[in-house]
Amino acid sequence: MAASLDGVFPATLQEKVKNSKLLVVGAGGIGCEILKNLVLSGFPEIEIIDLDTIDLSNLNRQFLFHREHVGKSKSQVARESALQFNPDVKIKAYHDSIMATDYGVNFFKKFDVVLNALDNRAARNHVNRMCLNAEVPLIESGTAGYNGQVELIKKGLTQCYECTPKATQKSFPGCTIRNTPSEPIHCIVWAKHLFNQLFGETVDDEDISPDVADPEAKGEVDENSKIDAEKAADEKVPGDGNVVRVNTRQWAKDNHYDAQTLFNKFFYDDIKYLLSMSNLWKTRKPPTPIKWDSLLLKQDETDQSYSRQYHKIWSLAECAAVFADCLKKLKLNLEKMDQGDSLVWDKDDQPAMDFVAACANIRGYIFEIGRKSRFEIKSMAGNIIPAIATTNAITAGVVVLHTFKVLQNQLDKCKSVYMRLRPNPRNQLLIPEKILTAPNKNCYVCAAEPAIHLRIDTKRVHIKEFRDEVLIKTLNMVNPDVIVDAKGVVVISSEEGETECNESKLMSEMDIVDGVLLKCDDFFQNYELSIIIVHIDAERDEPLFEVIADPNQLKPKKEETVKTSEKENGKTDDVSDGPSTSKKSKINEVLDDDDDLCLIEDDDDHNVSKPADKSATEEVTEATDKLQVKSPEKPIATKRKTTTVDDDITEILDSDEEDGPTQSKRTKRSEPDEKGVINID
Repeated sequence: MAASLDGVFPATLQEKVKNSKLLVVGAGGIGCEILKNLVLSGFPEIEIIDLDTIDLSNLNRQFLFHREHVGKSKSQVARESALQFNPDVKIKAYHDSIMATDYGVNFFKKFDVVLNALDNRAARNHVNRMCLNAEVPLIESGTAGYNGQVELIKKGLTQCYECTPKATQKSFPGCTIRNTPSEPIHCIVWAKHLFNQLFGETVDDEDISPDVADPEAKGEVDENSKIDAEKAADEKVPGDGNVVRVNTRQWAKDNHYDAQTLFNKFFYDDIKYLLSMSNLWKTRKPPTPIKWDSLLLKQDETDQSYSRQYHKIWSLAECAAVFADCLKKLKLNLEKMDQGDSLVWDKDDQPAMDFVAACANIRGYIFEIGRKSRFEIKSMAGNIIPAIATTNAITAGVVVLHTFKVLQNQLDKCKSVYMRLRPNPRNQLLIPEKILTAPNKNCYVCAAEPAIHLRIDTKRVHIKEFRDEVLIKTLNMVNPDVIVDAKGVVVISSEEGETECNESKLMSEMDIVDGVLLKCDDFFQNYELSIIIVHIDAERDEPLFEVIADPNQLKPKKEETVKTSEKENGKTDDVSDGPSTSKKSKINEVLDDDDDLCLIEDDDDHNVSKPADKSATEEVTEATDKLQVKSPEKPIATKRKTTTVDDDITEILDSDEEDGPTQSKRTKRSEPDEKGVINID
């Protein structure tokens, strides 16, 4: 192909391409485009890995796949299709997870460049760490709708994928989901929990039944009423409903998954019981229970066309009919499985998706919450940002251009590139960064001596939760070992069964208290981390832990106030903020667990120099109207400074001697809009 034809590439690049070996991680929307580009460019040896199989919904943008490939391995089919473009290329495909133990640091060292085309954060974090340890350049990419991003990750030269915090998945207090939903997403989460309770893998935190006692009646009940509530939980609830604490799935099986019985339980009896908790409805509008034999549920059973009208909001009667139909189908699917196995909810499984859509809308009707179409619910429940084939194609093209630069050791030219739907003030759709972003000195992954402070309630968190929720889920380790540094006591071992006896103990019971230093080691990732424990007494519905990479974040608020005042007076100490993550961090985006690359919008107020003598009113007007402002005749090319116009608008003054987006820090805004920080999938 291109590399085999003299004159297409410069001679040096042509030689580099011919002798290179690349790894593509992911064979989805971007991965297919990257593989096609590499094959046509003449790269002789490529390996590609992906765990997924092809789904029908992939075919509109992953063009290497066709209808006859549905259900087959993505990586294997991508290989076969790509070889039709250039049969001379050697392509090796793996149908496996890149996080499997077969793909350690030595595996990554085989490649000249690694190209990421993933759709989830856990795998991205893992590949990031592997490439840092193997000292192999990584080109990270992602898209979300019409937005795209490509960036180079090189140890010691650029920031790594984990140098900046990524928005965590939105979580909701369990009592809100069970008792007082107020948004469509609350109803959707409840419906997904109901699916798991009836057909899937049950989790204690996903209980869908109302609380036994009024959660807002604390301080108003005496010991006798508490005892009565406990008795009600152990026995039965009189009069107000049949809310009995039994296994939901077993109860449904005993009732043969009868639609009327289940409907009345979840949408009438449970709601009646909620109404008995008077404190819940002092400031809220009470829900309206619905019975199966209600006139609202009468439906012409001969007309079933509504079930395929995915953009239509189903009526209450249509939702009830879908509910009954899905119960039958899901019951049959469950009966076909081995004893002890369960169904897994999948947005592309029609009865599973229909069930969640119907239940969410019925609950929305009961609580007078706006209902959604099946299409909208699928997007919210499946954490989907619509994928655009053109965005994937352009992003993949930039990835390969970056690959050419890396092979030629032109790393200084591999600046991050952002793609936008609309041109910026310089009429650019592809917006390059001004400079390479340097590593974050407080990063707990790529710093010389990675360390964090962990604010955690040591009296409530067990060792097993510490391992699963903090080390694996939040800090992205695979098989961690943990010892108490001062005593050399092994708390967690990667060897199976060695420290199983510790799992049920609280951290405080293992003498892991305020000020204790833990040494963590993940042999597979070749990753070591020091954790300094900071004990907190977490209140109800507050995060049980928070990871803090920057020690400055631990300073008292008084000191922070002083620093703020100093900055306002012109003293600007440059302290970069490190990542800070928590189990239940509150963000504005909803259920985005495939989230991934941070994009900073390139607006006029970020890049355009303005005369220093302009009034605050004029500056606010310009920022509001988004007008382009011409640079002064004599540009100020001295130090960069910030001018606070009011509480919400901060203007950045900079020289305009160089084109491209102004390098700026990521800053938190109280009410982020579409021109703030965007998460990429």
